[in-house]
Order: sequence, then C-alpha cells, then structure tokens
Amino acid sequence: MKLAVMGATGRMGQALINDILSRDDLTLAGGIETPGHPDLGRDLGRLVGRDDIGVELTSDALEVIARVDGIIDFTGPQASVEFAGLAAQARIVHVLGTTGLSAENVDKIKAAARHAVIIQSGNMSLGVNLLKALTEKVAAALGTDWDIEIAEMHHRHKVDAPSGTALLLGEAAAKGRGTTLQEAAVRGRDGITGERGAGDIGFASLRGGSVVGDHSVIFAGDSERITLSHIAEDRRIFVRGALAAALWGHGKRPGFYSMADVLGL
Repeated sequence: MKLAVMGATGRMGQALINDILSRDDLTLAGGIETPGHPDLGRDLGRLVGRDDIGVELTSDALEVIARVDGIIDFTGPQASVEFAGLAAQARIVHVLGTTGLSAENVDKIKAAARHAVIIQSGNMSLGVNLLKALTEKVAAALGTDWDIEIAEMHHRHKVDAPSGTALLLGEAAAKGRGTTLQEAAVRGRDGITGERGAGDIGFASLRGGSVVGDHSVIFAGDSERITLSHIAEDRRIFVRGALAAALWGHGKRPGFYSMADVLGL
C-alpha cells in the first residue's frame, strides 16, 4: 500500500515515516508540508536520519494524493478538511488523527467520506479505544448519581485543549447516559462557579514537559470513586494504530469510519 504522510516534519509525521520505512507491507510514496517550509525538496529518508529513498518533501498535496493509496494526517483542522476533499477526488483512504476539529469541519469531512474511505479518531491507540468502550458502559451503569470528570495532561507544545482524546472519552460518557457532550460538557472552571450541576461532564487540561498523553475518567459517587486511566508512553502507539487503520481501509467502500470499526469494537 502506497502512503503519503501529511505534516511530514512534525513529531507524528517523522514517527510515521520511520515506521513506514521499516515495514514490508507499506511504501512511503510522499510527504507534504506547508508552502515555504525550509525542508521542502529534502529527501524523506534523510529527513528522519536514514539513507535517501528518492522521495522528496513537497507542498503539492494534489500531485501526491493523485498517486497514492492513502494518506495519514495529523495536521490541523483547516488542512485536514482540504486533504479530505482531495482524498474524495482521488477516492483513496484518509486516516485522520487531527484534533481540535469543529462541528463544521466534521460536517465537511463527512461529506468527503461519500467518495473516500475516511477513518477519523481523536486517538488511534488500541488502549484508548478500549477505554472509550469501558467509559460508555460504566457511565450507562452508574447514571447521573455519579459525577464524571475527565483529566488529561500533554506536552507543553500541544495547542488545543481539551485534547481530542478527552473529548472522545467525554462523548462516550455522554452516550452512555443518553445525552450529548454538547449538552453536558463543562470545559474548565474559574472563580466562583457555584455547585456542580447534576449530569455535568467536567474537563481539566494540564500541559507541561514532554508528556505524550495521560487520560483519566473519574466517576465520583458518595463515599467512593472509580477511575479509568490510560497512559501513553510512546507516540508509536498512535503510529501503529494509524497504519493499521490505513491497511484496514484499503479496499473498503467509501464511508466515515472510526477506530472502533477498525478494531471491531
């Protein structure tokens, strides 16, 4: 399967390139960066400290997408919407791990999924997707007598909050309760906020150091608490999940899929 990496010089982009180059079932056929990026024209192998592979970093997404089987995308919302449209034109696989997507962004991506195989998740790891399934089940079992708080911590360079994974978990908790996250979410508290509302799903975001990603879903009842947690120690867990998603999507009918579909959850 021929893949291109969008945002190839970022932390996730370089990790993806390294893993693709180490595998026999995948071929690195392209890498994309923004116009004017200082590494444009550089060989992708050299970009990650390997030998040249004869594939250069470019900003011409249309040209690259026209000749690959799939793209892996951990970039930004605006770019991801554009890439989804190009993937639809080429009728290829688009694995989308970008976070911070707005409702309007998601609507446009879902429209593109009429012609592309789009696999979108706020987190590509197996462990997090199992945590999501558990969160929904626990929320359904306990009901609104138990308060739900979601705490997450990431590295100092992360630009969006709450994290896409925290929102993924919040959506699972809301679904378990038969409501929507839009109705239940409380995104940060400051000052005199009054008592906690029944049925609220609260979020707390911490940033610092080089933390890859820590997430906890806390169910707080009277005199007892249940905490479900996941700790990511290496970005390769997201890389492995994204590449598994790409292979799963190759040959599938166009549609908007999630990691739950990939994992059969």
